[in-house]
Amino acid sequence: MKKALIIGAGPAGLTAAYELLKQSDEYEVTVFEESVHFGGISRTVEYHGNRMDMGGHRFFSKSPEVNAWWDAMLPKQGKPAYDDIVLDRSVTLTPGGPDPEKEDRVMLRRSRVSRIFFKRKFFDYPISLKPETFKNMGLGTTMAVGFSYLKSMAVKRKENSLEDFYVNRFGKKLYSMFFEHYTENLWGRHPSQIDPSWGAQRVKGISILVVLKDALDKTFGRKGAHVETSLIEEFSYPKLGPGQLWDVTASEIEKLGGTILKNARVTGVRKNEDQVITAVIYEKDGVRYEMEGDVVISSMPIKDLVGGMNDVPEDIARIAAGLPYRDYMTVGVLVDHLNLENKTKMKTIGNIVPDNWVYVHDRYVQMGRFQIYNNWSPYLVKDIQNTVWMGLEYFCNEGDEMWSMKDEDFAEFGISEMIKLNLIDSRENVLDTHVERVKKAYPAYFDTYDEMDKLREYLDTVKNLYCVGRNGQHRYNNIDHSMCTSFETVKNILNNVPDRSNIWGVNTEKEYHEEKKG
Repeated sequence: MKKALIIGAGPAGLTAAYELLKQSDEYEVTVFEESVHFGGISRTVEYHGNRMDMGGHRFFSKSPEVNAWWDAMLPKQGKPAYDDIVLDRSVTLTPGGPDPEKEDRVMLRRSRVSRIFFKRKFFDYPISLKPETFKNMGLGTTMAVGFSYLKSMAVKRKENSLEDFYVNRFGKKLYSMFFEHYTENLWGRHPSQIDPSWGAQRVKGISILVVLKDALDKTFGRKGAHVETSLIEEFSYPKLGPGQLWDVTASEIEKLGGTILKNARVTGVRKNEDQVITAVIYEKDGVRYEMEGDVVISSMPIKDLVGGMNDVPEDIARIAAGLPYRDYMTVGVLVDHLNLENKTKMKTIGNIVPDNWVYVHDRYVQMGRFQIYNNWSPYLVKDIQNTVWMGLEYFCNEGDEMWSMKDEDFAEFGISEMIKLNLIDSRENVLDTHVERVKKAYPAYFDTYDEMDKLREYLDTVKNLYCVGRNGQHRYNNIDHSMCTSFETVKNILNNVPDRSNIWGVNTEKEYHEEKKG
């Protein structure tokens, strides 16, 4: 029997393990996970009966294979969830599906609401041309946005940076309002220093011209090809948060005979002169171990993978060591109410705003986004009738001033920013807090990233190594993209396909990642 060694129990690692075991009886599978949690950044943290979603995860995919996989692990709901029942709210149901009031292994269908919060006002994300948008901006700003956009249409920038990318599509004025500060806050670098490929991957088909066409079509009742760029209005979501999917997957892997080692931190891989990895080196409970294997599937950060690899050319080692990441901190804040007024037509318990998450674009706070867990799933909140469970998200670098703050100090800092934004009145509105940190949450697109192709070519010379997932490929993948890299990897392994371009090619299409077909 051959041995497959899989590094990381996030979406990519667990998908690879499950698919390999399900499709073949030739492999003995071992997964190494450095923490005690499954799902990587897509995990759920429970604290005092309330659950936190690390980063916010919508389950939406254009891949039939991914959707079928999710349905097998967590079937779509067949009966309304608690809040839908209380509010008599219509929801998409699947005939014969489980009842979330009676069963946990269920995928909910939820409405997608994400907006921008700027100067204490809500703007659609992405920006729409509704009368409310113009009202919030004011006549002067609206005119400045219009003229700025016309100028960007007449004089296109050469796209050497993310700033060029945004200005070409939205004009300099709108870019300065809704992209510049947020992007710098997210990455810790000004957009002029970031590779434009990040924008091409995340924004894709969205531009002012597309928004304008969409607005005209809706006004005159037309349906055009560009409607596909409007965002999805509904998504799937595990009843108990994203980590539930990966807990279920881990359980299924073990049922199939796979082994998952928790608290097992991979520190290196050993390869021979033929560029074949012969063993994975890991630490568990302070003891160093080596495990030999025939195939290695890695979802660990490329920086760490190459750093722990022997006999790496100096230039390749330099590129890998220079790959940048952005880390993430969140503070869960339980409050008795929110000041934000629900001006939408969407019904919510307590009439709170219906947003899943909100992008904060004000420059006088460091907060990047805030989540409202009540709107992700009513089962994430212990007392949904009387409390609002928030997640305040901050982007930082491991070891910096913010990262190094004591939990209680960081929680107080987050609360102070909630008060600045008028989300709550005072500290007295806060009932409980909990702080979480996530290392290497976002692979970044600057520093040595522009030499990534050279690094990828080298990794492909290692005959039995497959790099999957967000950090495994240093690409800002969604969950479904990460899973697809593992689908492709397993196909290659089982069919003895040496070419890995299909694995690296996942999520390089130029379509928007959450588009809705018209």
